[in-house]
Amino acid sequence: MVPGTGRALTTAAVVSYRLGQADGVSVEAATWSWALGRLGLAVCTVAGAGSADLLVPGLALDAATGPTAGELTAALDGADVVVVENLLSLPLNPAAGRALVEVLAGRPAVLRHHDLAWQRPGSSGGATPPDDPAWAHVTINDLSRRQLAERGIEAVTVRNAFDPDPPRGDRDGTRRRLGLGRAGRLVVQPTRALPRKDVPAAVRLAESLQATYWLLGPAEDGYAGELARVLASAAVPVVHGLGPATMADAYAAADVVAFPSRWEGFGNPVIESALYRRPLAIGPYPVAAELAAFGFRWFGAGDAGAIDAWLRQPDPALLDHNRALARRHFSRADLPGRLAPLLDSVLGERRWPR
Repeated sequence: MVPGTGRALTTAAVVSYRLGQADGVSVEAATWSWALGRLGLAVCTVAGAGSADLLVPGLALDAATGPTAGELTAALDGADVVVVENLLSLPLNPAAGRALVEVLAGRPAVLRHHDLAWQRPGSSGGATPPDDPAWAHVTINDLSRRQLAERGIEAVTVRNAFDPDPPRGDRDGTRRRLGLGRAGRLVVQPTRALPRKDVPAAVRLAESLQATYWLLGPAEDGYAGELARVLASAAVPVVHGLGPATMADAYAAADVVAFPSRWEGFGNPVIESALYRRPLAIGPYPVAAELAAFGFRWFGAGDAGAIDAWLRQPDPALLDHNRALARRHFSRADLPGRLAPLLDSVLGERRWPR
C-alpha cells in the first residue's frame, strides 16, 4: 500500500533480454528502475538471462525457443505498467518479441529503444518496432526519434542519466596492480569487445601514446577469435577484463578514455569520462554529434598528437568544463521528473503515487 493513502502500490515490470550485467541496456534499465522507485512505484525485473527478479529463459538472446504467452503472462502478472528495454527494438530473439507483443496488446507499456535494427553497422534494414495505442515509445537520442517518426511512430527522447557524483576509484592501487607507476600512461576502453566498438583503433591510440591498453569488457557476438589476434599483435602491454577492480577504479586509473565506436545508441562512456574528469578520445558515431552539441570538448580517437600534447601539459579547465556539462544535463536526479509524464500518458486515469 502507498503509505498514508490506503491505495495499492503501482507496480512496474522492467523487461529485457538480459539484465543486471555490464552492458549499456542493463545499466540503463537499473537507472530507470531507481527512478521509478523514486516516483513511488514497486519495480519487478524480468529477463531471459543475467540477474533479475524473475528469469524467463525463453527471453534470452540465445534461447532455442521463445517463451510462451502463458509464461510471460505469469511473469507480468500484477504489473500496472511494463517497461520494455530494447527487446522490441532489436529482433535478436524474434520469438520472444512476438510473444511479448501478444501479452502486451492493449496494456500500458513504455517501449524504450536504445538502438534500432536498421542502425547497426552492416544492417541493410530492419523491421519497424511494433506499436499499440496503449504504449508510449522512448528513444535515448533524437536520431532514433526522427527515424521512428518517419516510420509512423511517435516517440519522445529521454537521454541516459547518471550519478552526478560517482564514487571515487582507487587510482594508485589500481595502477600498482597493473604494474604502472605514476609516469606510465594508461588508455582505458570501458566497453565490451564487438566489431562496432573498434578495438583496433583503441589499440593504435595506445601504441601511439606508448601507453598500456586496458579493455574492460568481454568479447561478444563471435568476436573472441578476432579480439585475441588484435590483442596478441599489440605493440604495448595489454590488460583484458575488469578483474577485481570496479568501474570507478578503472576510470580513476585511466589517463585517457578510448571510445572509438562506429555506432552507439548513446555511449555511456562519453558522460562517465566527463564525470570522472578524464579526457575522451572518441570515434565519429552519429549520435556523438548530438552529445557534442551540448558543448563537450573531446579529442578524435585518431588524433594521438593532440592527446599526447594534452597529456604533457594537462588543462584541468577542459575536464572541469566537461564535468559541469555532464552534471547539468545528464544527472539522474532529474530523471524521475522526466518519467512522470510518461507514466501519466500510459496509465491515464489510473491512480499512481506521484
